Amino acid sequence: MSDEELAAADLAVGDVKAKTRKIKNDVYEKELAKLQVELVKMQEWIKAEKLRVVVIFEGRDAAGKGGVIKRITESLNPRLCRVVALGTPTEREKSSWYFQRYVPHLPAAGEMVLFDRSWYNRAGVERVMGFCSDTEYQEFLRSCPEFERMLVRSGIILIKYWFSVSDAEQERRFQKRMTDRTRSWKLSPMDVESRSRWVEYSRAKDNMFAHTDIKQAPWYVVKADVKKLARLNCITHLLSQIEYGDLTPTPPSLPPRPKGGDYVRPPLEDQTFIPDYF
Repeated sequence: MSDEELAAADLAVGDVKAKTRKIKNDVYEKELAKLQVELVKMQEWIKAEKLRVVVIFEGRDAAGKGGVIKRITESLNPRLCRVVALGTPTEREKSSWYFQRYVPHLPAAGEMVLFDRSWYNRAGVERVMGFCSDTEYQEFLRSCPEFERMLVRSGIILIKYWFSVSDAEQERRFQKRMTDRTRSWKLSPMDVESRSRWVEYSRAKDNMFAHTDIKQAPWYVVKADVKKLARLNCITHLLSQIEYGDLTPTPPSLPPRPKGGDYVRPPLEDQTFIPDYF
């Protein structure tokens, strides 16, 4: 089957998925609320047991990684759960050991770190766009499994997600970003370029899986054509990867508020308030 036929097949499958796999908003909100409570329980367990957790989110542009990360973190303590989304490496970083810029962001005891893209940039965008040499790419494929095995041996819980989106659905999301002014910043020149390199990215992903889908840190594929289902499925799976107990503390009893005594509030005219726009 030619590349054009493969793209057409992806387009057809994407259309079917988008039309047949839906979830009602009220059901989605109810299930998400339950999962976010469980995420808080898991966070408390990670803190109490001094676990170190790394979760990697990879996938094509507009696959929905950011939406899942947002739903995971919005109820969690940002001191214990951090998101790492590194930009373009500096000249110094380009000349250092490839994994060196990622190591400082690894978690300490009691922390969970979510990588919104990670060291796998080398196996994806850098490979396809020619930002790394073939020697650098081949070295990454050799050293990445060893690097991850080292992390796991050190006690880090490493979980890797690949968000899989069809050609048709990615195109629909790109078009929406072009017309939605609140999302236009998400459509970068690199995203536009990736539209014409669908097959190259597919081959790079397949080769990446062949080398880095290891027993100690396997890849988990998230079907992401329907965002809400992808979020619920991914969060549910994440919760299943850590055996946690319920350490929810008993809410403290609030004492009665003390009376103001001789306190006198300064005149309101002495303060600068923002206007009542609404």
